Amino acid sequence: MNMHARRAAWRRDAVGYAFLAPWLVGFLAFSLGPVLASLYLSFTRFDLLTAPRWVGLDNYVHMFGSDMRFRQALKVTFTYMVFEVPLKLTFALLVAMALDKGIRGSGLYRALFYVPSLLGGSVAVAVLWRQLFEGNGLVNQVLMWAFGLQGPSWISNPDTALSTLVLLAVWQFGSPMIIFLAGLRQVPQDLYEAASMDGAGAWRKFRKITLPMIAPVLFFNVILQVIEGFKAFTPAYIVSGGTGGPVDATLFYTLYLYQEAFSYFRMGYASALAWVLLLVIGLFTALGFLTARYWVHYEDDPR
Repeated sequence: MNMHARRAAWRRDAVGYAFLAPWLVGFLAFSLGPVLASLYLSFTRFDLLTAPRWVGLDNYVHMFGSDMRFRQALKVTFTYMVFEVPLKLTFALLVAMALDKGIRGSGLYRALFYVPSLLGGSVAVAVLWRQLFEGNGLVNQVLMWAFGLQGPSWISNPDTALSTLVLLAVWQFGSPMIIFLAGLRQVPQDLYEAASMDGAGAWRKFRKITLPMIAPVLFFNVILQVIEGFKAFTPAYIVSGGTGGPVDATLFYTLYLYQEAFSYFRMGYASALAWVLLLVIGLFTALGFLTARYWVHYEDDPR
């Protein structure tokens, strides 16, 4: 390539890099930079008031060796996800299948069902949820009026506090529902017609046709909801008043991380917690992709 051609190529590339410059600056200044700084701080003792002091692996040794609240936060988060992810996706798929039947006003229903997903992460909804499940909240008033039952203070009872947050998450099923509905619309109808001619019932059609055909969409939703489950914070913070609930029954991992960073100002330890969370999310995501080969198949897959 001669000099003239090189200059022309450089000018052409320079225009592209000029348009990318705002994103590159933002990525380096607000994403990559803080990530690397957090990695360094995870090996230090830092309280925002004094300079970070290098402590090596002490934060991680304390975390895995003697921090009982760290173990409780992991337990609560995993328990939450074991119930929240399957229930949310099951409910979303059932509603999507109902809407896929072409019921009257399906467009309005899609919009209404999607609204909780737009509002679910807001502080206002979490406050409303807290009021609903208080001892004298609307839920207990309905139970008393309809069945004569005196319900507990759901958010103050360690046996029921986490279930209220699971219910809140399941209520926000609109986003995976829309994705499921898009996948269902891509399933060829002639497959169902052929199955009907062979005498297949609704369950057999679902198991042999629907599930295999929407497996890529299901896989996408599972990965997305697992990541969102690990990142859940606002409902637990608002409903529990920022404390993690009775006897840490709703101490989500992200809430514990927040407490260490902004309540106790142990920024170094909070950075270590953040990196463990990142590794756990990466591990579950990698595990999902590794197992996907056994149950997720695409149209152009030679298998």
